[in-house]
Amino acid sequence: MQTRSGSIIRESTKIALTSIWAHKLRAFLTLLGIIIGVASVMVVGAGIEGLQTYVTDSVSSILGSNSFIIDKYAHMGDMSEEEWELILKRNKDIKMEHVEFVKNNCPDCEVVVGEINTVRSIFFESEEIKSTHVTGATSGRILLGNQEIVEGRYFNDQEVRRSRYVCVIGWDLYDNLFQETDALGKVIKLGNEPFTVIGILEKMGSSFGQSLDNEIHIPITAFQKVYGSRRSITIRGTAVSKESFESTLDQARSAMRVSHKVKPGEDDTFGIISTEEINSFVDDFTGIIAMVVIPITLISLVVGGIVVMNIMLVSVTERTFEIGLRKALGATRQDILNQFLIESFVLAASGGLIGLITATVVSVIIELTTPMTMTVSWFYALLSIGVSGGIGLIFGIYPAYSASKLDPIEALREEK
Repeated sequence: MQTRSGSIIRESTKIALTSIWAHKLRAFLTLLGIIIGVASVMVVGAGIEGLQTYVTDSVSSILGSNSFIIDKYAHMGDMSEEEWELILKRNKDIKMEHVEFVKNNCPDCEVVVGEINTVRSIFFESEEIKSTHVTGATSGRILLGNQEIVEGRYFNDQEVRRSRYVCVIGWDLYDNLFQETDALGKVIKLGNEPFTVIGILEKMGSSFGQSLDNEIHIPITAFQKVYGSRRSITIRGTAVSKESFESTLDQARSAMRVSHKVKPGEDDTFGIISTEEINSFVDDFTGIIAMVVIPITLISLVVGGIVVMNIMLVSVTERTFEIGLRKALGATRQDILNQFLIESFVLAASGGLIGLITATVVSVIIELTTPMTMTVSWFYALLSIGVSGGIGLIFGIYPAYSASKLDPIEALREEK
């Protein structure tokens, strides 16, 4: 029985493919709706997946993996106006003594550093670089993230303690100010204050259209001398391993609560977030985008399905004699039904496959010509082809049923 069923399906598939191939142009025009719909779903899906990958990679490269941030107002997600006002009143500044306390009381922390940031202009001789990201940091700052020193060195603990006016510059500063000369030992100015270049940072590229290389690092104590010591410090740290990250986060939070003299049961007087929370937030955000955008793009597949149903009805009318002849030779209603359902499915699935190829090509072109990352996902590929094939079956049911109901005698009276 299974052999006969398989034979019938193979024969029906062969007849369906022959019919589609005999009307190639009409089939292609019919499939345009399916092709456009599948391509739209795939390109949008690739953009969403690419955005997620891009943000995750950017976070990892900037903050490092298994890392956390403690800041006066660090927070992820939505917050009401009342909650924000409460945080503004409750949270306290973070000072150098708090950085040292967390560093000394977090045994699972691999690195703990303090940093302060601002944006200023940098001067070298007659040149000026505007909107440079200035980071005042402790000596372990270079151990965070994936950035390395390509020339020279980072400042050490002694230079931080003595507030030395030394600096490590990003690639943009090096490239724009020292194209034909050695940067090490040169003096650049932050405002009117001279800083000696002792190192050059590895090139990082850009993130969301903003350069990550227009930066300069100086000892945090020198930063406080130049820009004042009343700013709250940000604490950044990393865990020894991914497995110990949760315990590291708990230790850092506990140490910070003790250093801020927070009593048991009271809320934290600081904010703490991790790369895991940031990545989770990005996942939720892109998930919401997908939930809104993907169903909209799938509407075009429904329109394509209606077109498929219309062309299948036309096909039934054109092939009335063929249907009557097959029934006269012993084909059952189920055989005719299977034939047209398979034809409808193959037609729509072929459109899905063409749409998938089109989307892949478009995604590659977008990735090559723009900074946008496109990630073609198997999930969206299977979703698109599955939905297009399913739509072919659903919208092919009525034409197939109409064909199976034809009376063979009446059908044979039709002109071939």
